[in-house]
Amino acid sequence: MLEQYIPILVLLGVAVVLAIVLMSLSRILGPYRPNTNKLNPYESGMDPVGEAKDRYSIAFYLVAMEFIVFDLEVVFIYPWAVRFMDHGTGTFIAMVVFIVVLFIGLLYTLKKGTLDWDVRKLKFEATSN
Repeated sequence: MLEQYIPILVLLGVAVVLAIVLMSLSRILGPYRPNTNKLNPYESGMDPVGEAKDRYSIAFYLVAMEFIVFDLEVVFIYPWAVRFMDHGTGTFIAMVVFIVVLFIGLLYTLKKGTLDWDVRKLKFEATSN
């Protein structure tokens, strides 16, 4: 019974060895020139200045929520679409309602301007809260 797991263990071993070899070769053959700019933390394109408790614009959180919602939408719609012909009209109506609710949420976030990434406006909103 354990013989069935041998190919998986071999594949895992090859992956680990290949990862270690490639990282070692990169370190040995590649240039290594650290400086202060490279060693500074990178914060989404903004300089990490100020306190860690500073407030961010709500747009960042809304975009993250949109990503999660539309990721879940794909998880629900793809299997439904694959088996579309096997289901009745009740399932179709439920899926239409689901898509309409998500579309209303997208319209709401578009109206709020979460996809308008004007940096000056976002900095102003973050400081005015």
